[in-house]
Order: sequence, then structure tokens, then C-alpha cells
Amino acid sequence: MGFSYERLWELTLKRRINKTSLRAGITNSTLSRLSKDETVSMEALARLCEALQCQLEEIIEYKLENKDRVE
Repeated sequence: MGFSYERLWELTLKRRINKTSLRAGITNSTLSRLSKDETVSMEALARLCEALQCQLEEIIEYKLENKDRVE
């Protein structure tokens, strides 16, 4: 299980925004963590949403692993 930022990269491609433009709102280390689908702070995600004028669910997705699922 974990978070995926694939939606963020799809949104930036759709809007023709490059990673350099995203650095205006977040640090290089945060951008690197996003590229690796690692966790980042809610503050960083909020700054991205502000910069992109979007909702959180448009840039992040939580993916469940089926093997740990409790029924």
C-alpha cells in the first residue's frame, strides 16, 4: 500500500507544466520524493494544489495492497 503521484504527473503533462515550474512552490527534495512516490508533508501537497489550482484527489492516489486486506 502507498501513495502514488501518477495523477500529478498526468496533470502536469496535460497542462504542459514542467518540473522546474513546480519548484516554485516546493523544495527540490520534496520534488524528488514525489518522483519516487515517497510520502511528503500535507503542507507541500497543499502548496502544489494552490499552485496548480486543483483538489488533492487530482494529484494523489492511495493504493491498497490486496494481501493485507481485512474482511
